[in-house]
Amino acid sequence: MNRKLLRSVREYKRETILTPVFVALEVLMEVLIPLLMAKIIDVGIMDGDIGYIVKMGIILVVLAIVSLFFGAKAGQLGAIAAAGYAKNLRHDIFYKIQDFSFGNIDHFSTPSLVTRLTTDITNVQMAYMFTIRLLARAPIMIVLSWIMTLTINVPIALLLLAMVPILGGVLIFIAKKAHPHFIQVFDEYDVLNNTVQENVNAARVVKAYVRGDHEIEKFGKISTIVFKLFTKAEKIVAWNSPIMQFTIYGVVLFMVLVGGKSIINGTMLTGELTSIIVYALQILMSLMMVTFVFVMIMIAEASTDRIQEVLEEVPEMIDDENALAEVANGDIDFEHVDFSYSGEGGNLSLKDVNLHIKSGQIIGIIGGTGSAKSTLVQLIPRLYDVTGGSVKVGGVDVRKYNLKALRDQVSMVLQKNVLFTGSIYENIRWGDENASDEEVQRVCKLAQADSFVQEFPNKYDTMIVEGGNNVSGGQKQRLCIARALLKKPKILILDDSTSAVDTKTDALIRQAFREEIPDTTKIIIAQRVSSVEDADMIIVMDNGEINGIGTSEELLKTNEIYREVYESQVKGGADNE
Repeated sequence: MNRKLLRSVREYKRETILTPVFVALEVLMEVLIPLLMAKIIDVGIMDGDIGYIVKMGIILVVLAIVSLFFGAKAGQLGAIAAAGYAKNLRHDIFYKIQDFSFGNIDHFSTPSLVTRLTTDITNVQMAYMFTIRLLARAPIMIVLSWIMTLTINVPIALLLLAMVPILGGVLIFIAKKAHPHFIQVFDEYDVLNNTVQENVNAARVVKAYVRGDHEIEKFGKISTIVFKLFTKAEKIVAWNSPIMQFTIYGVVLFMVLVGGKSIINGTMLTGELTSIIVYALQILMSLMMVTFVFVMIMIAEASTDRIQEVLEEVPEMIDDENALAEVANGDIDFEHVDFSYSGEGGNLSLKDVNLHIKSGQIIGIIGGTGSAKSTLVQLIPRLYDVTGGSVKVGGVDVRKYNLKALRDQVSMVLQKNVLFTGSIYENIRWGDENASDEEVQRVCKLAQADSFVQEFPNKYDTMIVEGGNNVSGGQKQRLCIARALLKKPKILILDDSTSAVDTKTDALIRQAFREEIPDTTKIIIAQRVSSVEDADMIIVMDNGEINGIGTSEELLKTNEIYREVYESQVKGGADNE
């Protein structure tokens, strides 16, 4: 098992240590049982001593009960240790992900992270449990059983000693041959989970375009690949059983041959031969256990590597010891900012951006698809770090702030609005978990959400299903805006987050912003000119650069892009009327 991952055992070290201890005690009892059976046959039955048979029988039953107790205790402790280890691993991975920047998250796909938190950890959990139980049991059983065999018949004991490394080597070879196929399986699992996630998330689109058959076919292909890889691996591993069975029967026949001659010659008793056969079976079955655990460890090794990738991922953004915890105001400054999603040397999404926004201003941003509007605003709460230049909030470089302190003062409503399972109250309180019912209702009124919430039978106690699929796009946007307002931020960013509401509601939201939060800097990215027309300053983006800055009137005179958009929307709309 990976040493770094074993740090996650933590408070379950006691159970981890005690499990093999109880396993050893269980094995000790099991090894004594064949010896007593031999005594019953060779002494009690041969001499017709009923008293001796009863006495040994009682001891045999007691040993069996004690062995059962130790085995049950080992199983209980092993299960607790393995489940606790898996729980801590999930905790460590999930908490690690919370520290990731968007750049870190981009390194892993969502389905891949889900697979690592579920299937991979389950594999590690099973391998861990088998290791502290079966892998601890097998060597002890092999050694003690062989010693007992050696005290009865030396030639048979030497035969078993020779068989152990040969058979063990063959079985380990089989396990290693299967290992590469298991590694491939888990990579394909990511693709399989991604297919399922896409299909479920886009169920409405799939049905609307009648693409169910296509999705079934796509799922079938990847599912078949997983099936074939598993089949290849299992075909190789399947050789374990026949090889073991052939070896077991071969050894038993040889022992019967040797033991039978010894019994005839008077050098061995019948009970001793019986006990030797039992010991031989225990040794060979223990070898099978070792190879079974070895296969599980091989499978878990691939999962371990994938888990370790997440745990060893270095967060791109780490708070400095002297990080500032207070944001003075909503001033925003971009000074010669370059940005690339690929980092240094990558294609620049933003090029030499210079921008100065005063606290309390309403800023509109428009531009074509791919003009880097969203990229620009994502640098303000430091979702990504600049590649060159600096972004300042309140006159201070964002990299000098404590991340939590900065993001507490920058509320952002993203393009893809997300609501979580829970009531409307619970969803809005993501902005402030201690907010009163009255405060929640107030921000909903500002976001023009209160009117439709009041129409629900349970009003603010209405439950939102996963992803917010039981509310419309416009309703979802307004609830997300309300959630952002509840933070009482110094900067509010709306990334095309009023696209699903009508122009009247859009205007009412902007009016509420101007009247109710005058000191908050408001940045509105929009496709509609009407959403930004009354802004204090409008920024026109084009191909990652600022193409123009000014009021609507100024841009109509000086900026061709803005003028074209304005005329196509405003005049075009008027002509249609």
